[in-house]
Amino acid sequence: MTGSFARFLLVGLLNTLVGLSASFMLFNWLQLNYWASTFGGNTIGAMVSYFLNRTFTFRSTARIGSSWWKFGLVILVCYGLSYGASWGLASAVAALFPSAPEKWLHNAAILAGNGLYTIGNYFGHKLFTFRAHGIKEGRAT
Repeated sequence: MTGSFARFLLVGLLNTLVGLSASFMLFNWLQLNYWASTFGGNTIGAMVSYFLNRTFTFRSTARIGSSWWKFGLVILVCYGLSYGASWGLASAVAALFPSAPEKWLHNAAILAGNGLYTIGNYFGHKLFTFRAHGIKEGRAT
């Protein structure tokens, strides 16, 4: 395991715990709906993720203005795809098991969406946001 990958996993664990905790608190304590809860929790986790990945994981020297929009784009695409898919899955489970408690299904959708979101973010940031530039065919350009 490379140093940057280990750092990515550590940062990912921290921002996932922060974002997921915030999502559950917003949904269960503040009684916000599914979309507001997951969006709020992921926004908080994304802020933690951006600054830690930029400075600690990838040690990027890119200006905030040139990398933040890429980071935000990856976050929004991953959010829509992952939480939309998990919402659809929860709806399908509800149709199959109509007696399943709605709150349980929404909590399960938050958890499943978070897993999909994390995987998508890893690849999006590795390949797009914080991709190393200036290396071609094994040599610096």
